[in-house]
Amino acid sequence: VMVINAKPLDPRAQILKDYLEKRNSPLASYAQDFIEAADMYDVDWRLVPAIAGTESTFGKQIPGGHDPLYTTYDAWGWGVYGTQALGFESWKDGIYTLNKGLREDYIARGLLTPFEMNRRYASSKAWGGHVAFFMSDIEKFAINHPANRTPAISEAQIQPQIAGASGQLAFALN
Repeated sequence: VMVINAKPLDPRAQILKDYLEKRNSPLASYAQDFIEAADMYDVDWRLVPAIAGTESTFGKQIPGGHDPLYTTYDAWGWGVYGTQALGFESWKDGIYTLNKGLREDYIARGLLTPFEMNRRYASSKAWGGHVAFFMSDIEKFAINHPANRTPAISEAQIQPQIAGASGQLAFALN
């Protein structure tokens, strides 16, 4: 007997999935992994996707391309030095490795913002600004996303009804 435990999709994952789909990213279906890895390592959930946006246009331009035999699954420029590039076994492996690496090699050393991480992560002085831009862009997208809105219920939508023979007053939503 196989038991499958289902868990609800984190609302941040739905937001991130929609954000990445809007950008035609191959990472869109890994949105829940981004959230779970960020939570596991206590990293801002927007950071790793924002680095992917900066380094590879959200996974569209990666070392080795998208040929399954040669791809590096490295959307983050992790370990890229000249023509050398580290690779991952899968997108999920890359997502978890990045979150772990950022926690241990950056955040634990007091490098908390993309600007502080910049000098250690990338040679481009503009890198931190680009990552911060994508983090902000994800945040703006999240604020306006339907997952962050609850419909307001007006008083006109609540109709009093008599419930059963007891005569208790109940309210039903239309």
